[in-house]
Amino acid sequence: MITFGGGSVKKNGVYDQVKEALKDYFTVEFWGIEPNPAIETLRKAIALGKEHKVDYLLAVGGGSVIDGTKLIAAGLLYDGDAWDLVAAGRPVTNTVPLSTVLTLPATGSEMNNGAVISRHETKEKYPFYANYPLFSILDPEVTFTLPPHQVACGIADTFVHVVEQYMTTPGQSRLMDRWAEGILQTLVEIAPQIRENQHDYQLMADFMLSATMGLNGFVAMGVSQDWATHMIGHELTALHGLTHGHTLAIVYPATLRVLRRFKGDKILQYGERVWGITSGTREERIDELSAVPKSFSVPWDSLPA
Repeated sequence: MITFGGGSVKKNGVYDQVKEALKDYFTVEFWGIEPNPAIETLRKAIALGKEHKVDYLLAVGGGSVIDGTKLIAAGLLYDGDAWDLVAAGRPVTNTVPLSTVLTLPATGSEMNNGAVISRHETKEKYPFYANYPLFSILDPEVTFTLPPHQVACGIADTFVHVVEQYMTTPGQSRLMDRWAEGILQTLVEIAPQIRENQHDYQLMADFMLSATMGLNGFVAMGVSQDWATHMIGHELTALHGLTHGHTLAIVYPATLRVLRRFKGDKILQYGERVWGITSGTREERIDELSAVPKSFSVPWDSLPA
């Protein structure tokens, strides 16, 4: 079964490429996995998959399509309601094999075992963990036609993924710190250039790889993590339907302000290594870094009010 979102893949040529590659195989299509995938939609996909005895899944889309398909992969082999698997809070390893064709970089779902699933009936949104995709195909050219709002949200999502694993405790791992800082520096460098030219292959390749590396477990090795911003962001999405990356851009500066006393040393390291901020008192530098970064020229003005 091939899973899709709202239909943009028919405009950018990805649908035709996928269908051509699979022309010698029986396929059934499921359309309509929405941003912030909902259990109400995924139940329909699971029912369709069981009807056709689906034994392989290909998710074609962004993180939401991939996340939703991870739950479908588990739900196809489960006799009860798939929401039970989400609510249980335990990783699920009995799944139908899954691969992905990524069209929107952001979540890193193409190279991790995580997903986040919403339930509109009760306004809930929770993480879910299953098996990794067997393989993922990443072609930067498919990002050329993405709306600027989605690109902005994808960059914000990637940036905050990294800082949730980085902005914790100093001195835990020199290597992981610099690995994380390298991704952050890359995003800072390429964001304004992407705003000016979204059709640059190398820029979008760097964005795509940054998103994958930001949440595939590499920068998390041996270090503590936070995820407070994400948990608050999930609630905003569940209650108000905001795009995930949009919620992170709203919440993260406030998280730093609230936790500045606990994160102060790491905030200073981040300011020096990522933004080159070395002058001013300790408090002045922390003040500057816990505000929305003006020099990080992601197209925030494309975000809806």
